This record gives sequence, C-alpha cells and structure tokens, in this order.
Amino acid sequence: MSIEENKAVARRWMEEIWQKASPAAIDELLAPNFVFNYPPPGVEGNREAYKQIVKDLFTGFPDLKWTTADMVAEGDKVAVHWKGRGTHKGEWWGIPPTGKQATPSGISIIRIAGGKLVEEAGYSNMGEVMQQLGVST
Repeated sequence: MSIEENKAVARRWMEEIWQKASPAAIDELLAPNFVFNYPPPGVEGNREAYKQIVKDLFTGFPDLKWTTADMVAEGDKVAVHWKGRGTHKGEWWGIPPTGKQATPSGISIIRIAGGKLVEEAGYSNMGEVMQQLGVST
C-alpha cells in the first residue's frame, strides 16, 4: 500500500474507532493477530482486549472527543499524535466518576499490512490523566 493509503487507514482508525467507539470498525480495521504494545497493566495486547479498552474508556468518559494533532507516515508505518478531552462521568479502571475534565494525549505508531492495522506501539500520558482526576500525585 502507498503512504497515502496507509494514512487513509490511520484516519479511519481515528474516526471510526476513537471517535465513534465502533466495535465493528475494530473487527474491520485491526488484523486478527493485531498486537497492541502499550495496553493498561494486566491487560492483553490483542484485538479483543483493544475492544474492551475502547469500551471502558468511553464508559468512563462518554463525552470524549479526539483530535489528530499531527500524522507522519513512512513505509508501512503511520505515527499519529492525538489529543483528547472528556469528562470523567463513569467508572474507569476501577475509579468512580470524579466529574473532572481529563486531557489524554499521546503518540501511536501503527503498522499497516494489507489495509489493516497489525501493530500499535506508542506512548500516552495516563499518569497525567490520573493526576487530573485527583487519584494520583
């Protein structure tokens, strides 16, 4: 696939999975052997766990909105700098709702083969999010 085609897949990943929380999009866009290299502690890094991660995040932050701050591609990889904003209105990672705003952000480097994501590695600021929620120092 071309770099532009890979970037189009990455845009769909952001729009359909992270904007709409679509389990069907996860099945469509993530390869069956997808590997997620930075899952929460104690969570498997596979496609089924990814579905649960997305569901849990939107349960905790039902008004969560994401933006793509930057996107760079080379070969079969696309790097996406993403930012979010949402209100903690539901339980998330065992934390009862705080009603506080959180601003998750990070960088995901996704590898694409045959039009599907086969791997995601990256960094997120979940420690900072915990501080924003008042549950960590």
